[in-house]
Amino acid sequence: MSDHNPCLACGACCMSYRVSFYWAEAEQRGLPAFLTEQVNPFLSCMAGTNAKRPHCAALQGTGDGGFVCRVYAQRPDPCREVQIGDDKCLQARARHGLPPLQQMAP
Repeated sequence: MSDHNPCLACGACCMSYRVSFYWAEAEQRGLPAFLTEQVNPFLSCMAGTNAKRPHCAALQGTGDGGFVCRVYAQRPDPCREVQIGDDKCLQARARHGLPPLQQMAP
């Protein structure tokens, strides 16, 4: 996979999981307020991910069938924790009919 990062075009995890984090992380990372929702007094989540069929509001279609995260550099810790080819990645890809990826070496 060389330098290609499939996370920058996939979007499967962004359409599979609630991305919740300590509310102050959004401000620390510079996430725009309209891209977050308050879950409770201590937690926020990425807008759109607290739904039965999650779809992160930061995820944007590229027009060629791919996706891109508009705030990839600012993404919160839960997004950073999913790694290429790990269990969460593979589950999300399977959920959306995408082939599995090999786990990247650390």
